[in-house]
Amino acid sequence: MYTLYYGRGTASLAIHAALKEIGAPYQLVEVDIEAGQQRSPEYLRINPQGKVPALIIDGKPFTESAALMMMLAERHPQSNLAPPAASLARAEWYELIMMLANSLGNNFRLWFYPADLAGTKEDGALRSAIQQRIESTWAMLDARLADNGPYLLGESFSGADLMLTMYMRWSRNMARPATAWPAMQKYADMMRARPSWRHITQVEALTGW
Repeated sequence: MYTLYYGRGTASLAIHAALKEIGAPYQLVEVDIEAGQQRSPEYLRINPQGKVPALIIDGKPFTESAALMMMLAERHPQSNLAPPAASLARAEWYELIMMLANSLGNNFRLWFYPADLAGTKEDGALRSAIQQRIESTWAMLDARLADNGPYLLGESFSGADLMLTMYMRWSRNMARPATAWPAMQKYADMMRARPSWRHITQVEALTGW
């Protein structure tokens, strides 16, 4: 039994979907981000960084989304979260997971929380620079999917697709969301129709995706 501490639509989204894909038993504990529950003493004992997700595995909390996706893939090799261990496809999968976390996860963190760089949401130069970084990643991924889709690894779905779909959702209110790129739009439609994504959208009461 896993326990996932999650916030609606946050960085826990891909892990929530991965747990549904695996089919292993899990329970959910919502952390109300808007109410500041991530900074409560109770939650800080689980994750001193005050962020979600936190996944309890065998009684121990783990907290980084990219690492959690890798852990779940390794603990459930029969799942479709990752290609076979030690294969070249698995190496490519690791590379994708880390690229997404670095190129999108880190930049979205700065987009939503510019104070991390001593900036504000009114700082036009900072916002423009972050937006350009994110959009360059969309362009690269759009070309990849157009040339070798329908998934990031070609014909095979993986947990990397759940990570990408989560980041794409975060762009929905930007001037140029990820779906402004044609292959990414087609990809988003495919991923949003996936049973695991439909399930978590209903459970987390998300709108727009």
